Amino acid sequence: MATYDYDLGVIGGGAAGLTVASGAAQLGARTLLIEKEPSLGGDCLHFGCVPSKTLIHSARLYHSLKSCSRFGLPEVEMKEVDFSRIAERIRSVIAVIQEHDSVERFCRLGVEVSFGSPRFVDEHQVELGSKRISARSWVIATGSSSAPPSAILQNIPYITNKEIFNLDHLPASLVVLGAGPIAIEMAQAFCRLGSRVTVIQRSGQILSKEDKDLADGVMQVMESEGVRFLLNTTVTGARTVGNKQELVVATKAGEETIQAETVLVAQGRSPNIDGLGLTEIGVAHSTKGITVDERMRTSHSHIYAPGDVNGCFQFTHAAGHEGGIVVTNAIFRLPRKVNSRWMPWCTYCDPELASIGMNEKRAKEAGIAYTVWTEEFSANDRALAQGEGIGKLKMLLDEKEKPLGVQILGPSAGELLGEWVAVLNSGMKLSSLAGAIHPYPTLSEINKRVAGSYLSPKIFSATVRKGLKLIFQLKGSACNPSSKI
Repeated sequence: MATYDYDLGVIGGGAAGLTVASGAAQLGARTLLIEKEPSLGGDCLHFGCVPSKTLIHSARLYHSLKSCSRFGLPEVEMKEVDFSRIAERIRSVIAVIQEHDSVERFCRLGVEVSFGSPRFVDEHQVELGSKRISARSWVIATGSSSAPPSAILQNIPYITNKEIFNLDHLPASLVVLGAGPIAIEMAQAFCRLGSRVTVIQRSGQILSKEDKDLADGVMQVMESEGVRFLLNTTVTGARTVGNKQELVVATKAGEETIQAETVLVAQGRSPNIDGLGLTEIGVAHSTKGITVDERMRTSHSHIYAPGDVNGCFQFTHAAGHEGGIVVTNAIFRLPRKVNSRWMPWCTYCDPELASIGMNEKRAKEAGIAYTVWTEEFSANDRALAQGEGIGKLKMLLDEKEKPLGVQILGPSAGELLGEWVAVLNSGMKLSSLAGAIHPYPTLSEINKRVAGSYLSPKIFSATVRKGLKLIFQLKGSACNPSSKI
């Protein structure tokens, strides 16, 4: 029987890798964690979720101060933003969270942590520096990075999510290439802080995975705040002119030249697989990521690939979940599979856009018949009190009137989606949600109301009224609008 240095080797110290390493070590597996960056935590902690949400919060507060007269308050004299102070706060928040992802903590859990760039030399062995290390099972959790731009943009300096949170000043003007979640969040935040922002999107819709009506709702709000959108637009030329970057773009209306101090490239993600030696050991992969089955196994059953690197769901919470699937399969040897039917996600623009399950776009692609039930935030008392009446909730039901998914465009949509995570994963009936008591006034009442809207036509139908009239001798309506007392 072959012997190995470790029971489990984990490559990558982001959400997926840390989940696997901590779980395996606490279960008694001799575990090695290898990270190429100087600190653990991955893209989410250092260049993604944490810094972006910290920046977004600062931008939202600044935006609220500028518009406080809407709420009956005196106008505030606003000073220009010193972005270096925002960047300093971002670093301080990261530092606090970093303690949870420290080498010392993982060592206490029983994980050995090494730093460097490993490369597979065979199915069970990697080369790290001058050493060769073997493990019975391996986990590739190296995540993803911003996809490289076209060759045209190689002529000019640009930034990605890795650089944007450490800028030493606020750009006077910013061009954002792409209109996915990262692009939209950053475009709105920098516009609110005072940058002149233009978003260039190759397709005809921002947030292309979302339903168009909701994505358009986000775009309309951002346009009202000053963000300019160029859809169905491609960059055909780029050069540096003085201290600005000049882009030539082709639109439906013709060619246009745009100048900006800074260019942010946010046109998708690419898996971090270069240099791992995957081809040499026969691990199937493509430009989208490493190929895995429902148990997160690669083409070698003892090598797993959870998280962004497999290209399935590029969310931190998905990476953590998939990491848990790997622990079950690799340590307990139980055939647990990923169930992504109720995978939630949220774009943290303002208003937020959150989703779980199928939206209309996905239902149509799958050929599934559905009905849509909606509730507007303009009818929610708490939203009106907060001046946040823009947006709506959409609930999709299939032909058997079972939920297919829910999408929410509105204030705190990500938090509101939490109730649907519980409802849909537990199989709770909509009647139970409609009958549950929600505190008033709260945004969460919108969840109860959409369930009630679905049930109301059944409860208050003509058939029910007729039956009650017959059984209990009810007299019918007491008010005739055309009559006078």
